[in-house]
Amino acid sequence: MSMKPDPLTLYRTARESGISASGFYNDNVRSETDDGPVIVRIPIHGADGMDLRVWPEQDVIRAVAPWISVIPDVLHVSDDPAFQIHRFIPGDVLDVLAPRGRSVPVHLAGDVVGFFRDLSRVPLDVLPALPADWPKDGDTAGFGARLSAVTADVWRRFRTPYASLYAALGVPADPLARVEADLSALTCRPFRALHCDVHRKNVIVAAGRTYFLDWELALWGDPLYDLAVHLHKMDYFPDEADAVRSGWFAAMPDDVRTEALADLPVYIRHERVKSALVDTVRYSKLILAAVDAATEARLVGSLTTKLNRARVVWGVGDPLDPGEIRRILVVHGPVRE
Repeated sequence: MSMKPDPLTLYRTARESGISASGFYNDNVRSETDDGPVIVRIPIHGADGMDLRVWPEQDVIRAVAPWISVIPDVLHVSDDPAFQIHRFIPGDVLDVLAPRGRSVPVHLAGDVVGFFRDLSRVPLDVLPALPADWPKDGDTAGFGARLSAVTADVWRRFRTPYASLYAALGVPADPLARVEADLSALTCRPFRALHCDVHRKNVIVAAGRTYFLDWELALWGDPLYDLAVHLHKMDYFPDEADAVRSGWFAAMPDDVRTEALADLPVYIRHERVKSALVDTVRYSKLILAAVDAATEARLVGSLTTKLNRARVVWGVGDPLDPGEIRRILVVHGPVRE
């Protein structure tokens, strides 16, 4: 499409701005064009791969667009240099509007359930090609094995450089032992399109509508996993979580809900363990780079919550408190250069 300034100029200006809303895989820079604001989305070079990723994000967004309107428009894609341009969605990021510890808008539960329902209707043949060895439709145990294999790879890559920190935090020698067996016993359910990253920073609320961003982790698999990831990452109040969970069970087809009540905790336990392994690495770096005491305290508090949830899965001792986590990080965390 025609764009002024041209896409490459927007990219270069975004790179030079030093201002972005960064995730773990992309920097997102708002830029102005003659047709209105856009987001220049630039991959972060050298980002640690911690998640299962199989599809180019822009291809997924374009594929699901006929079924789901509350997503960003992809205006331009460049392979060299690598970047995307998305149409800017005006509104409030949910993490700002309703951060953890604050009630979400009353319409959010219904919007999230509707999003998962609509996403489940996207046919496989419009999506990008799957890897040749991807689990066959309904092979939830194989799907679970793919998820745990990525988590196990994170553990393999970081267990040695972070050995002292992991040990001090009580991470067991085989942190996946308590979840892999349950994943292998998951009930068969038909596969559907999944987002796999619906949380407060990836949701925009505007004029009573909810929009869903960041499709880089989208998969084809068990739709119950999408619900589990969402419940794990959102930190809802109990009544809010109940509304989303009950809404999902009411909205999804019967075959998708087969034994879902029994299997939902299995996926959540995996996400608890994965979060502890991944975020010990990510948050220890972020805490080291924190620019003020308030930011550091927020990050330490978040890591404390993640670790204590995993410790329940592992059956490891009493909960840790933020002060203890902070002391452990000082002694065993990354060294400040």
